[in-house]
Amino acid sequence: MDLQRVAARRPDRPLFEDLSLTVSTGDRLGVVGRNGTGKSTLLRALAGVEVPEEGRSRQGRDVRIGFLSQRPHLPPGDVRAAVGPSGPAERGTPGSHWEAAAILERLGMGGLVDADVATLSGGQAKRVALARVLVDEVDLLVLDEPTNHLDLDAIGWLEDRLDRFRGGLVIVTHDRHVLDRVTTRILELDRGRGYLHDGGYSTYLAAAAERAEQEATAESVRRNLARVELAWLRRGAPARTRKPKARITAATAVVEGRGPVVDRPGNLDMAGGGQWGGSPRLGTKVVHLKAVGHAFGGQRPLFEGLELDLGPGDRLGLVGPNGSGKSTVLDIISGRLEPAAGLVEIGPTVRLGYYDQTGRHLDPDQRVRDAVAGPRGQPTWEQANLMERFWFDSDAQWAPIGTLSGGEQRRLQLLLVLAGMPNVLLLDEPSNDLDLDTLRVLEDHLDAWPGTVVVVSHDRAFLERTVEDVLVMGDPSHVALAPGGYAGYAATRTSAGGRHVAPPTGGRPAVTPPNAAPGQNPDPANGEADARPAKLRSPGTLRRLLGQAEREMTEAQAERDRLEGELASGAADHTIRTGLAHALADAEADLASVEERWLALAEELGT
Repeated sequence: MDLQRVAARRPDRPLFEDLSLTVSTGDRLGVVGRNGTGKSTLLRALAGVEVPEEGRSRQGRDVRIGFLSQRPHLPPGDVRAAVGPSGPAERGTPGSHWEAAAILERLGMGGLVDADVATLSGGQAKRVALARVLVDEVDLLVLDEPTNHLDLDAIGWLEDRLDRFRGGLVIVTHDRHVLDRVTTRILELDRGRGYLHDGGYSTYLAAAAERAEQEATAESVRRNLARVELAWLRRGAPARTRKPKARITAATAVVEGRGPVVDRPGNLDMAGGGQWGGSPRLGTKVVHLKAVGHAFGGQRPLFEGLELDLGPGDRLGLVGPNGSGKSTVLDIISGRLEPAAGLVEIGPTVRLGYYDQTGRHLDPDQRVRDAVAGPRGQPTWEQANLMERFWFDSDAQWAPIGTLSGGEQRRLQLLLVLAGMPNVLLLDEPSNDLDLDTLRVLEDHLDAWPGTVVVVSHDRAFLERTVEDVLVMGDPSHVALAPGGYAGYAATRTSAGGRHVAPPTGGRPAVTPPNAAPGQNPDPANGEADARPAKLRSPGTLRRLLGQAEREMTEAQAERDRLEGELASGAADHTIRTGLAHALADAEADLASVEERWLALAEELGT
């Protein structure tokens, strides 16, 4: 497949221009770029389903292409018929139908082969469309976000299948593990241009960082030259008349020249920079679920007897197969859904922010600025700054939401959630449709954010960065925290050949006291332990709490030293000295309390 000098534009800017690309048998190309740079548009041109606005596309003779679009449309009928091989030679072949059934099973759709496609959710339809593409014999696979809506086991299986595929592969995905595993070249779309990098995802990162550094250096040189040339030109008319005209022309070009276009000025500031308020502090009680269970419409329970106790600053990931009830748990915590059984308690200081899979409904005809302003109709200056920090510049703020790419709409939805200043964040598949830049900034934000986070995700890199404990779902009567957090859960799955293995205890795991013999479990009935098991804190959680305590100690020491300095300065007023003495006593008490907490955490971690 060849693309020759193709281009695509929006009314306000180019997506890409003068882009030429050849994909041959055995090529494995990953396409990356920020939301709105034209990745999906480029894939449609490569698949031959759209004609480029400019340039030419040329397809090899008898080349068979399998294309998975970002939002696929399925033919009417049931799932089995929708996935049936589309090639005339394969249709009706018993082996091909067996393979279609096997692929559907691997993608978590085995129990829905007789379902009407009109009744499927968006995620289910995407999996059926992926199965339809994989079952056909093709020479080129063009896949737009194939890992969206897949669970961890299905993503691992897809990686293996793509690794064995011997035809050409072009893939857009935000799953960094998949990019590193299955690609050998990366095409980066950036500010209207395409940059091709040999090697996988890590090679692309190094090359992109080097290019950014070179651009910054070049811009610095240009600015220095401009200052020199301006000074030279301003020496006055007599001197200027003796200068060569070519030099004057060159100087003018330098002065009037422009540096590289800034696609996203500044850093994405999810914390708001302190200019539009802050998240309210959490009390000791955040979220408590006691013996919670749920089932829909008389069906078998998704889960039963779920025990969960979340405190301030906790980082919890929910993992498990599709349909195991992970999103249902978030709906119950958020109050959108009343559980069929059990008790839900939410702390009085909790302010929830829920970023779900579909996001709030956005009117495609509404402008971005109006959606952010809400009922007031006119954005405040804080909201205007917030939009700028989320890379919605003055032009984009006036754009109808329907003209935004899918990823840009998801970024807008994330903006609307964070603008509510929550102190508890519920994130349901946040990596779907967000570009890699946004994901990295979100990960960095959550790393330092003091609130509580509950994440449902199948993105392994995102889970590795953001959660410290993992709740494993799948067996309705056996929902449990995985010992060792996500790393322990991933190691358990790897040792079992990639199959899901539940932790050995139900509900919240009991903690064996330090003086217990190996393998000994306390028996509450015999009075050996409290009937309520202690909360398991992973090493990651303890290290984060230690870091927080260290920062608090530094602040407390600085405050104590400041007050000691003011007292030592010898203030004459007796009332002022008395107030400083009381404040110093309070500061020393605060410092002692933080030091005791730090020592307890260090002992629990074993450092």
